[in-house]
Amino acid sequence: MQRKWFQYWFNSPYYHILYSQRNDAEAEFLIDNLSAYLKPTADSRILDIACGRGRHAIYLNKKGYDVTGIDLSEQNIKYAQQFEQKHLHFFVHDMRKLCFINYFDIALNLFTSFGYFETEKDHVNALKSFRKGLKTDGTLVIDYFNTEKIIKNLTHKETKTVDGIEFHLSKFVANGKIIKHINFEHRDKPFAFEERVQAFKLEDFERMFQKSGLSITAKFGSYGLDEYDENKSERLILICKKA
Repeated sequence: MQRKWFQYWFNSPYYHILYSQRNDAEAEFLIDNLSAYLKPTADSRILDIACGRGRHAIYLNKKGYDVTGIDLSEQNIKYAQQFEQKHLHFFVHDMRKLCFINYFDIALNLFTSFGYFETEKDHVNALKSFRKGLKTDGTLVIDYFNTEKIIKNLTHKETKTVDGIEFHLSKFVANGKIIKHINFEHRDKPFAFEERVQAFKLEDFERMFQKSGLSITAKFGSYGLDEYDENKSERLILICKKA
C-alpha cells in the first residue's frame, strides 16, 4: 500500500524542526483546563490518540493518571517510549483500528490530529474506533483548528528560518482540504513535503458523529475553553459522549 503524506512527514526530523516553537506550556495549559472541566478520577484511564512525541500524555501522567499514547509515526513513538513507566505507555498504532474495547474513561485527539484521510468513511471509521475504546460513560475530546478562521486568514506564502534551515511554505485550499507545501534545502539536498488536512467545519463533525454513534455535549473555541465563535475562535474543541 502506498505510504501517505503523514507517514512520511511525521516521521521526518524536519517536522519537529519546523514546529519546534510549539511549547510545553501551551500543552499543559490545555490539559489543566480540560482536567478541571472533565474532572477525571484518580483511577481514570486516558487515551491520547495521535500523541506525537507524547507531550500531552506525559503531562497527564505527571498529574497522576494512567495514560496510553498511540501514534502512526514509529519515530515519534520511539522518542516517547523513553518516558514510559508503570502508568504511561506508548504504541505505534493506526487510529482507525484501535484494539481497545470499553477500556478508557477519556480519549483525547488534540492539536488537529484528525482530518488526514482521503474519505469521510475513513474518518467515520476512526470515530467509531474511538467510541469503541471508551467506557459506556466515557468522554471523547477532539481539538481541531477553526477552519472558518483559517481559510479567511490564510497566509498563502511565507518563509521561516529555523535552526539555519529556510523553509518555504505555501498554503491553499483545494478539494475540501487545506494544503501546505513545505520546500527547503539542507546540506545541499532539496526536500519537499506536504500537509493535507480536511477543511472540516462544525456541521461536518456533527454529521460524522451522528454516523459514528457520538454526540456533542459541549464546544469551546480556545485552549482557555472560551465560547466557540466560528468567526473569531482559534480552535474548535468538541466534547463528546456515546449517543
